[in-house]
Amino acid sequence: MGKNALQTETSSKEMKVSFADIEAARQRIANVLSQTPLAYSQYFSELWGCKAYFKFENFHLTGSFKERGAVNKLMNLTPEERSRGVITASAGNHGRAVAWHASRMGIPATVVMPVNSPIVKVQNTAATGARVILHGNSFDDAVAHAHQLCEAEGLTYVHGFDDPLIVAGQGTIGLELTEQCPYLDTVVVPVGGGGLAAGIALALKEVNPKIRIIGVQSADVPSMVVALKKHEPVTVPPHFTIADGIAVRRVGELPLALFRQCVDDVVTVDESEIANAILLLLEREKTLVEGAGAVGVAAIHNRHIAVEGRRVAIILSGGNIDVTMLSRIIDKGLVKDGRMVKFHVVVPDYPGQLARILSAVAEKRGNVLEIVHSRAFSEAKVGETAIDLVIETRGPDHIEEIERALTERGIPVRRCT
Repeated sequence: MGKNALQTETSSKEMKVSFADIEAARQRIANVLSQTPLAYSQYFSELWGCKAYFKFENFHLTGSFKERGAVNKLMNLTPEERSRGVITASAGNHGRAVAWHASRMGIPATVVMPVNSPIVKVQNTAATGARVILHGNSFDDAVAHAHQLCEAEGLTYVHGFDDPLIVAGQGTIGLELTEQCPYLDTVVVPVGGGGLAAGIALALKEVNPKIRIIGVQSADVPSMVVALKKHEPVTVPPHFTIADGIAVRRVGELPLALFRQCVDDVVTVDESEIANAILLLLEREKTLVEGAGAVGVAAIHNRHIAVEGRRVAIILSGGNIDVTMLSRIIDKGLVKDGRMVKFHVVVPDYPGQLARILSAVAEKRGNVLEIVHSRAFSEAKVGETAIDLVIETRGPDHIEEIERALTERGIPVRRCT
């Protein structure tokens, strides 16, 4: 393929980005950002029947890949644009990256964030010295307000994904991958607005046209999946997801054009799969990733992507996660993994019934975490009591053992989902 064979453009904005632009971005940011490691995972390789490698983009100073595009964009500003300042809208990672590097370069920065943005991301962005404005209940509300301020104050808008310089900056990951593991045949990338996967795909396909690039989105905000079907960006309905970093309701025109040329498939994962993936990475790789960063692992682990016998790189795009949210995610992950279960039983309301239940659980070595009785607010009749038990277990087979033990003692049990 020629040097600019994958050059593309959008009809409405006349934007374009080429492999040469990614090479230029690599040279431009090399003295600012360190190359992130690509590490082989023995555990996941054996688990999935492949050679699995993780690209640790969560190791950047601000905790995500967004620094690459932000630095490339800011370094291309004119002196006049630098003096006036920049503005962006972000759910967190992009805003923090822009704010941090703008501060380092002496550029005034404003970041507009939705009011429900994770607290840790708001605090970290404000800590850079940027002006942080919380506005609206969604990313789209924040974008609209940022554009109003941009026009009113004469600022330069730094788009999170629909900008050639941003896409080229993110594409530098692809160049690093070709050097770190030249024999990759599959790369799995989180997808929000599309800039990350578009840039990586453009870089990798230039070097190896046969390599597979698979994007992964949250099933609750599948904006790229819908855009590819409709052949144009479409605004999907708002929806909460623990993968807030990729909860982009409308993809960019430039990334969509590149997806059509360079990306082989896009799959989706649900909330419990994402939560379980975060837990797996924390336990097995000893690395903390946010929901958006874990979707690649979620997709492979739940067999949405076939990887057997392949050399696979999974992009861990970010690690900024609120600790209070993390505790909830861990619980969800334990439930998904079969290591925590909730049983509901209804028994006669007289002494000894709870002891009978707990005896059966203890015999099978289950660890009771919570017990809740309910008489008035349950289906229990007068003279009965409903009991909910949350139990820590070793896995799905252990849950079935405990369930059988209760049933054999004449205790009717229902597993809660």
